[in-house]
Amino acid sequence: MNKQKRAPWQDSLHASLPLCLSYIPVGLACGVLLQQVGFDPLLAGLLSILVFSGGAQFLVASMLATQAPFSTTLLMVFFLELRYILLGSSLSGFMKKEKRFFLVVFSQSLNDENYAVNYLKYSTDPTWDKRKALYVNWFSMGAWAISNMVGNIFGSVIRVDTDLVHFALTAMFIFMFIMQMKNALLIFTGIFSGILSVLFMVLFQNTFGLIVATLIASSAGFVLERAFKKEKEKKSSKETQPLNEPLFHFPEQEVQHHD
Repeated sequence: MNKQKRAPWQDSLHASLPLCLSYIPVGLACGVLLQQVGFDPLLAGLLSILVFSGGAQFLVASMLATQAPFSTTLLMVFFLELRYILLGSSLSGFMKKEKRFFLVVFSQSLNDENYAVNYLKYSTDPTWDKRKALYVNWFSMGAWAISNMVGNIFGSVIRVDTDLVHFALTAMFIFMFIMQMKNALLIFTGIFSGILSVLFMVLFQNTFGLIVATLIASSAGFVLERAFKKEKEKKSSKETQPLNEPLFHFPEQEVQHHD
């Protein structure tokens, strides 16, 4: 007997359920930390929807705990979230025919984890479409926002030392850096950025040094990457070029084969 065809939201819920469950403990912790720096449940939920990034929200909590300027916090979140340009571009091949309004709505709810789910489903499931992909985004965002709000409510009962914010944020970004250690250029850029951050923090005596270090290190990594790509393309073009060109080129009709 054939199985009854499931609704699109059911397929999306089945695909995103492990992701939603994994968000609960992290979202609760994030909500508690946001409560410690002055967020109420409504603001915590609104931040979770508008930003929808665990790294960015932990960063906001850390910056507010150190009383960093709003402009510095905004710039740090901006540079942290630039990676979504790459994630969105890799999904664009599956959404070439979609309308701009849909792309705006879809992009607003995109993050690292639901990107991975949707990319895998698009690559392996021929029935996967834009509606199912959008439902995955919304289910994961809903689980994250609710977990943040619940954690924020209990944050008034559970006392968490704000020093844990710095520890959690540092540990998370070390993990993110290790996950990106795919080649020598990325390792160099990360180490170079860390050294510059320390130097500029001492020089400026505030978190503005982090922005300057990020800009310089990322620009240096970009320039080096382009230089390496050009050199690689130059070498590959030389390797594919025939070594011995014939002196004369005969038309095909003049070439005859005799027994």
